[in-house]
Parts: sequence; C-alpha cells; structure tokens
Amino acid sequence: MSYAEIHQRSLSEPEAFWAEQAAHLHWDQPWEKVLDDSAAPSYRWFAGGRLNTCYNALDRHVEGGRGEQLALIYDSPVTGSIARYTYRELRDRVALFAGALLRQGVKQGDRVILYMPMVPEAAIAMLACARIGAVHSVVFGGFAAPELAKRIDDAAPVLIVSASCGIEPGRVVEYKPLLDQALQLAAHKVACCIVLQRPQCEAALSQGRDLDWHQAQHGVEPAACVPLAATDPLYVLYTSGTTGKPKGVVRDNGGHAVAMWYSMQAVFDAQPGDVFWAASDVGWVVGHSYIVYAPLLRGCTTILYEGKPVGTPDAGAFWRVIAEHGVKALFTAPTAVRAIRKADPDATLLAEHDTAGLRTLFVAGERLDPQTYHWASDVLGVPVVDHWWQTETGWAICANPRGLQPLPIKAGSPTVAVPGYDVRVLDAAGEPLPAGQEGAICLKLPLPPGTLPTLWRDDERYVASYLSAFPGYYLTGDGGYLDSDGYLYVMGRTDDVINVAGHRLSTGSMEAVLAGHPAVAECAVIGVRDPLKGQLPYGLVVLKAGVEVDPEVLRAELVAAVRADIGPVAAFRDVSVVAGLPKTRSGKILRKSMRAIAEGRQEPVPPTIEDPAVLDALRPILRHDPTGTSY
Repeated sequence: MSYAEIHQRSLSEPEAFWAEQAAHLHWDQPWEKVLDDSAAPSYRWFAGGRLNTCYNALDRHVEGGRGEQLALIYDSPVTGSIARYTYRELRDRVALFAGALLRQGVKQGDRVILYMPMVPEAAIAMLACARIGAVHSVVFGGFAAPELAKRIDDAAPVLIVSASCGIEPGRVVEYKPLLDQALQLAAHKVACCIVLQRPQCEAALSQGRDLDWHQAQHGVEPAACVPLAATDPLYVLYTSGTTGKPKGVVRDNGGHAVAMWYSMQAVFDAQPGDVFWAASDVGWVVGHSYIVYAPLLRGCTTILYEGKPVGTPDAGAFWRVIAEHGVKALFTAPTAVRAIRKADPDATLLAEHDTAGLRTLFVAGERLDPQTYHWASDVLGVPVVDHWWQTETGWAICANPRGLQPLPIKAGSPTVAVPGYDVRVLDAAGEPLPAGQEGAICLKLPLPPGTLPTLWRDDERYVASYLSAFPGYYLTGDGGYLDSDGYLYVMGRTDDVINVAGHRLSTGSMEAVLAGHPAVAECAVIGVRDPLKGQLPYGLVVLKAGVEVDPEVLRAELVAAVRADIGPVAAFRDVSVVAGLPKTRSGKILRKSMRAIAEGRQEPVPPTIEDPAVLDALRPILRHDPTGTSY
C-alpha cells in the first residue's frame, strides 16, 4: 500500500489499523476495546488490555533468542569510557534494580523521580520502574533546586533516584547539593533516595534517607514483570507551563508501547539489530521515546551518549560515534547540526571517520532551516529527514515515512502527517484554511496512541490548555501552513507571529531568509513593540566560525534580502550580530525571553537555559530600541 492509502486507512479505520500494530507486541490480556471514546474528548487506547512495557522492551527479545544482541551502548567522551550491554545483561540489571525498588517499599502506581545524568543507570532505573508498575518522572539532571522541588510536590514521589554528579565539558556539576536543597524546599517529604556515586565526585549521603546505588541492590531478588492495564500511566514528564506550574504530561503503557514500536518501523525504517542513536538526553521526551523505549521495543541497539556535538573533544564527535558503533540512523536537533557547521563549516573533521554505514539523519526539536538541511545533506550524502512533534505527542506528528514510502524531501518542511494524525490548519474561527495560507496547526481528535491522554492529576487543565480553543481539535500551539501536496510547513509558535501594521507575519519566514546568507550560522527574529506599527521584527545573527564581515554591510544585505523575499510590508530594518543565542539544554532558542527583555518586561529566566551568560550578554543589545535605526 502507498503512504496515502495507509494514512487514509488509519483515519477511516483507526481501531482495525491500531489493532494490527498492537498485535506485534506481547499482551498478558487482550484489550476489550481498541479505542474507548466513552469520555470524549478524553480518549483511551486498548482499554481492558494488560501488558508490561519492560517485558516487551527486554524480556521478549531474550526469550525470543536474541539475548546476546547488543541492547545499549554507553559512550561518554567526558569520562573517556564506553560500555556495552546485551539484552540479557540489561534485563538482568533492570530486574535487580527493580528488586531494590520493591525492597524500599515502592508499589505499583507509586511515583519515582529520576534526577540523573546521561549514564546507563538512568535507563536502567526507568525500565525498572516500568517493570514493577511504578510511574517514573525524569527531571533533567542539573535542573535548579526550586524547579526540582515543584516537580517533587506535584508528582509526590515515594523515592528519588539520583547521582552524585553530572559531567559537562570542563566541569563537574554536583547533583546532591541541588537534590538536598530541593528536598528542603518541597512540601512533600521523600523517605528514601538512592544515589549513584560517580568517581568524579563522591556525594555525602544523609543517614537514614540516602542509599548507595550498589548497596541498595545487595542481596535483593530480581523482580519479575507485573502485568499492567494498558491505560495505567507509564511515566509523567513535566514541561514548562505558562502559569509557572509545570505541566505533567502523562504517558500510558499500552498506547505508548504500540506507538513506539510502530514509529520505529514506519518513520525511521529501523529494523531489529540496527544501531539507532538519538543524540538527546533522558530528561527530554526524545530521550524517553528514542533513547530508551522505542529502540528497545523494536529490538534495535540504542546509544546513550554523554557528550556534546562540539567540544568533546571537537566538531567531529558525532562522526566518531557513528563510525565507531556502526550507527545506521542518527536523530538529533537542528541546533546540534548548526553548532557542528559553525565550528567546522567545511566538514574537514568528517573525513577522519568512516560514516558509510549511516543511512539517514533525522532532525527535530526546532525548525530545520533550508541552509542547515542542504549543508548536512551535502556533507553526509544521506537523506536528511525533518520531522515535527511535541513532548505532549511523544512521537512524530509529521514526518517523511521512510519505512512506508519515502517521499520527496522539501527543504523547510517535515513532510506529511504520520498515519494516525489528522493535521489541519485553522483560521481564528476554527475553519480549515486553503493550501498556502498560514494559521493555527491543529490535530483532529481523537489523537493516535502514544499521545498524552491527560495531564497529571489535572484533567481540567488538559482540556483548557489543548482542547478548548477549537472544539474537536487538539491545539498544538504552532502556526504554519499546508501546501498543495499536503506538506506541512511549521513557521514557529503562534506567539512568534507578529502583527506589523495589521499584517500578520511569521518570524520563521524571516529567519529562513537570514539563515540563507553565507556568513550566518544561526539566527533568531523576535517581534518588539512599536508605537506606530504595533510590532516590528528585530533580527539577531551568529556568524560562522572564521567569518569576518563588516557589520554594517551585513545588516544592509540582510535587510535587503528580507525586503526582496517577503516584501517591504515586513518593515525589517534592524539586525545585530551577536556572539551566541540563548537556548535551552535541548537546543530551543529562547525567543520569549529575548522578547521580554527587548520590551522591558521582567520575565523569569527559564530553568532549562543552557548558559545564562549568553542571555546576560544580550541584555544591553536587546534593551536598545531597534526601531529607531534604519539600515
């Protein structure tokens, strides 16, 4: 069947379609109803069914005769170490740690917070929770204590798993003092913490509360997998909320396992035994979905990388990992590719490594600008596949379905809706817009398996945040348009659309123009207030490494390019060359924070910021009134 036929069937016959995918997994008890719509607009998948995600990710492969295949490769350039685990070894380690959790009184349905660096023990702890039915909530390692405390209070964990430290290029980040501070700040009291002591920094353990990782497992019995309801929660992952209270995205067991298995085949064309590398962190949704769960459910070998795209030791780090471990598919953020391109624009370091085994580069997390797409495509000589999704969905909304029918790639588009998703672009009244017209990107309900069924203990907020703007639709919060071939173009968050003298303009369109200049490595455009036109666009650009240009000449060229491509209506007339752009640790540019500074508003600095000094360096530039100068 063609992609179009498969996609249409997934929408017209969703129950039959998803039942076929679910049949590839092991179920302890078959479902009674594939799609339970009795509480619409809240839907549940595989109601009545029972399974265990850990069993399907590990035990199933061992019992199927593939126990000696590599399941996980840990590659840590920051510590100079590499470790490999077969499916049998990983299962045994997970079962033992699950036994340790049981001995500490963790029961099915209890929450366990994981505050861990990128080490194998993080994945082991996640899978151990899944094995016994505990609900894990991973908090990005090194997160500020007040933010960790908020998540402790909301999740109310019975136990926390942490480590003595994380390791960044050139520095050690002590986790235990942050954890201790968070526990003091939190109203919810946690009786037990299990701490992994790393040789780079040994933490002081609190008597009566803290246990050493290895001592906690001494003499315990390995735990068996517990059959769970498909609708039981597997994990809660917090994403920042506009009210200051984090939103706990819930992921269920059944729908999640089916979606993960299916996406590895349909989107990534990954076969059992393939080496799959998602260069992310277990603290983000990409790490949950594509470092831990999806590759193991599919029977692949997954890579857990403790390093950076540049600086560990250089911009050839990714190429080394691909060559050394035989990576067939790499999934990373456009920001990582831009960082590599900025440091090594001619890709001279690529020639030092044999990356012939790489079949595909997948990118997501931020808009893939055409220049970055062309650079990566040219230097690697493989398809560069953009795909678009969110923490809430857990897997791709739009992608080029490499395992179904690879489609022509259009630079700047994540291609088409993945089977299960009905993507619409709506106007302010909730009516579908014709091809080429920008509006709010929405998903027609019901959402497919694997997407969030609700927010943790907050059904009302789930409905208010996502389902109330357009009845019958899920609001993604992104804006964009569909072309005549059904390809989606995501132009950015809807609050990144600016109103210039009554004209709604996408800052993403302007960023695409700026990124096209040969001197520009990366860029951002924000809207700032203007007394005459309401808002005006303001550009910030970072130059490629080694490039020297006259800032005045560059400004004039960029202003002229936007004028030529978008038109005088954009009123784009100010751009600054900066040393760097502020980003979250997952690579997203902090446009909202920059807008607030430019408009003189007090906006809390996001706790996920990678380097606060970068934002501080921009404050004098952003506080300058850009509307008074014309170039």
